[in-house]
Amino acid sequence: MINKTVQTMAEAMNGISDGAVVLVGGFGLVGQPNALIDGLIEQGAGNLTAVANNAGNSPDSGLGRLIALGRVAKMICSFPRGSPAFEERYRAGTIALEIVPQGTLAERMRAAGAGVPAFFTATAAGTKLAAGKEQREIDGRTYILESALHGDVALVEAWRADRWGNLTYRSTGRNFNPVMAMAGKLTIVQSQHMAELGEIDPEVIVTPGLFVDRVIHVPYGDPPREP
Repeated sequence: MINKTVQTMAEAMNGISDGAVVLVGGFGLVGQPNALIDGLIEQGAGNLTAVANNAGNSPDSGLGRLIALGRVAKMICSFPRGSPAFEERYRAGTIALEIVPQGTLAERMRAAGAGVPAFFTATAAGTKLAAGKEQREIDGRTYILESALHGDVALVEAWRADRWGNLTYRSTGRNFNPVMAMAGKLTIVQSQHMAELGEIDPEVIVTPGLFVDRVIHVPYGDPPREP
């Protein structure tokens, strides 16, 4: 019987090592798996490369707290500004930064999940972000080669899950979480609601359980309903 649910946060975080590349879902404060981040802090792994849309918000919670505690050695994101913890550490030279345009960031992870090693995009061509990357002219336009972005671990927040790991998301929480679930070698999910197997309409499943390794129920918010 396939059952990917775990009962404790310690079980969910088991096996994450120092130096891991950690994909962190969410768009600002929406859809960020803060309970899993707290679990990662408790677990103790450090020297991490964190990949997210932004570099966290408050230094007291979520990704901002992970950075404030000095556990992140490198940040890969689209919007590093607005995070006091990141800005302080960046000015001090204790954290590295790779800026990736938002659409490119999502596509790099989607490519990783789809088995595509790299792709050409016109985004960032002719800018400092293209420095050192292969460039090619196609139909008169310059494109740069971007590599797939794999994660050792993906931390994902879902609206609803079943024991096979099939996931649905709610509204803006759907943005980065699905591609990160695809790109993680170990995908760990906190779900607001749990459904019985077969209860989720297959037509609304966004992330199939194939991409999910562990699910922990973190209940909060509204009663369950289809997103």
